[in-house]
Amino acid sequence: MPTPCSLRELYKFDSRTRAGRKILIAGVDEAGRGPLAGPVVASAVILPRKNCIKGISDSKTLSESQREKAYALIKKRSLAFGVGVCSHKVIDEINIFRASYLAMKIAVKKLRVRPGLVLVDGPYKIPGLNMIQKPVIKGDARSACVAAASIVAKVTRDRIMRKYHEKYPRYGFDRHKGYPTKQHRYAIKQHGPAEIHRRSFTLN
Repeated sequence: MPTPCSLRELYKFDSRTRAGRKILIAGVDEAGRGPLAGPVVASAVILPRKNCIKGISDSKTLSESQREKAYALIKKRSLAFGVGVCSHKVIDEINIFRASYLAMKIAVKKLRVRPGLVLVDGPYKIPGLNMIQKPVIKGDARSACVAAASIVAKVTRDRIMRKYHEKYPRYGFDRHKGYPTKQHRYAIKQHGPAEIHRRSFTLN
């Protein structure tokens, strides 16, 4: 598990990026590139420049209960946040890489205020987004707003997968969230793929 960056360091990164400018920064991240089933979900979050939101960290370093608590605070205290979802069908049509960035674009477009800068987790900018962007490798472990976006994306996707578990209980989506665990692959071999499995992925 990655070593979490301190909350102060995360906010300092955003402050340095702002470089004294009074601009709004949106952090963007996604969840769900690796699973064999379900959607890819992205989020964009604009945090206030002051009044740090406690509990923000790279979502991978937090427990499920910690993410849920942080999500509630982000939803309540962020200046704006948006969520984009691309279904398993879209992933199969355009591939997971393009679907991930399409979900990011949708999430940014749903922000109720326009940011002056968009920090994108990873090495690439969001295609077709007419805004100033800065890719940040491992941004969810370096930037407060990207970390917040990682939490919103992860919590949103986990909730979707728990809903799918109610429809397809024999696959265990409530536990592995569609990731290629040994249990998940065994369920696919036993029952065949469900409707929400990504046919463009290797399911065996």
